[in-house]
Amino acid sequence: MALFIPKDRKSLFRQFLTGMYDAVVITDPNGYILEINPRAEEYFGYIIDEVIDKPIGNLIPGLSSELVQRIRQGLAEQRHIVIDANCKAKLGNKFQSEVTISDIDLMDPDDLVFTIRNVERRRQVNDMLRAKESAFSICPIALFACDLEGKLTECNQAFLEMMDISNEEEARKHNVSEYLYDDPLPLQIAKAKEGEKSVTGIVAENDDGITEELEVILAPNKQGRKIKGVVGSIQKVK
Repeated sequence: MALFIPKDRKSLFRQFLTGMYDAVVITDPNGYILEINPRAEEYFGYIIDEVIDKPIGNLIPGLSSELVQRIRQGLAEQRHIVIDANCKAKLGNKFQSEVTISDIDLMDPDDLVFTIRNVERRRQVNDMLRAKESAFSICPIALFACDLEGKLTECNQAFLEMMDISNEEEARKHNVSEYLYDDPLPLQIAKAKEGEKSVTGIVAENDDGITEELEVILAPNKQGRKIKGVVGSIQKVK
């Protein structure tokens, strides 16, 4: 449904645009820019006077006037259209974005609003998380995480092999206290849940009856300021 903004409410509408998290570009029915919000100025590096009456294709390469017309026709059958695009800033740098296109009654009943979300940072964060997951899985030091009740939530292959657990799914059925029961580890786990980090050396006997010296590091697993559980590492001391 198109949104009608009376002339005496346009200032309120612009205040709304100013507060939006995403970049917003409003064009006429042919794709020529009528309005942008401060987030769009931040993304693209233009001030509003530099882009007024310029084609949207200057900001979103590939959005020709012909394609804008096809988008308008598509909007007659659905409320909005979402596309992936490489947007182009004033300095020539490009950034990956998710662009939602819908219609709006601002100056003309067929005006278009392009809501642009920069997904470059999100994809960089996802790539970083995947890299960390890969490093976690191949690390030769046994690593684990558990919730505040001690139930294992994550562990790597080294931990599975050290504790003789078949797979991660099986590990999640167990409590970390089943494996880290030597004093003073239970106390150190409790302290980690309260926000304290510790490094503890213990002597344990393996399945072959051979004693080994281990270094156990325990720390709180935080999300912001809230403690969600405990993370730890177990390493043989050579």
